[in-house]
Amino acid sequence: MLCLHSLQEASEVFKALSTETRIQIMELIYENNNLSMNDLASILGVTNSAITLHISKLEKAGLVSIKTMSGKRGIQKIIQPIHDRIIIDMFHDANENPLPCYEDSIGIGHYTRADIHPTCGICTSKEIIGELDDPRVFSYPERFNAGVLWFGYGSITYNLPNRLRAGQTLREIQISFEISSECPSFNNDYPSDIYFYINDICLGNWISPGDYGDRKGLISPTWWPEPLNQYGLLKTLLINDRGTFIDGTHKIGDLTISDLNIDYNSEIDLTFAVPRETPNCGGMTLFGEDFGDYSQNIVMKLYYQYRRNKEGQIA
Repeated sequence: MLCLHSLQEASEVFKALSTETRIQIMELIYENNNLSMNDLASILGVTNSAITLHISKLEKAGLVSIKTMSGKRGIQKIIQPIHDRIIIDMFHDANENPLPCYEDSIGIGHYTRADIHPTCGICTSKEIIGELDDPRVFSYPERFNAGVLWFGYGSITYNLPNRLRAGQTLREIQISFEISSECPSFNNDYPSDIYFYINDICLGNWISPGDYGDRKGLISPTWWPEPLNQYGLLKTLLINDRGTFIDGTHKIGDLTISDLNIDYNSEIDLTFAVPRETPNCGGMTLFGEDFGDYSQNIVMKLYYQYRRNKEGQIA
């Protein structure tokens, strides 16, 4: 699967697929990935030089590969597709931040603290860890390879990397993740109040609409049972000097980045929680890079600027 994180990043793909002939080429090689350039020219009724030009544009966009093979008529160039899906993050462009940033990807099994209550489970891309609805499995060492986890209520905490250096002031935190509610089996209409904390300070809560299972997750393993959690929503938690937001537009709290008092010496602990007593206690599911619809783990960006003295020089 090809993941493109902005419209600008996807521009080469758009150009490559801007003609009917190249779309037909892609359709043909997805139906049969052993077609040569000569085969494609014959099927489409165009010259070999025209096919070469079209394939060159598709290859430049990273959509096809060319495999050279010996055949009855000499050397043949076989055209094969590279990706089975393309996902474009349309939201990214609207939230570009001009400040420099540090970026890290944190596997969902790399939590440091967990208070888990059934229904619950944790799974790698190859197998379910232990037994379902047994909170003890969240302490098993296999958890570091987890690709999906879920619980009915409770909390889970991650110690996030703090790469700030002396003289750098934190201006914004962005944390993105694929998330949903947790219902026994699944229910697309199953709201859950999910709360977010940094260093045990409550940032606010977001209501997850449901636990999605009406179709297979786009990147979930083929063996993953259909009654279980299939995919979630890609959400971004954002904290800056204007407050705390989900996806940059939905404000969930007035707490600002300065209220967190994070500097280069600070711990950054992120907690997801579904309290048992909350009105919509619908649990929580977190998807990693091997499950759901998005090939990513928890992704954190720390945007910063350098402190300056009264003369405007970097302190």
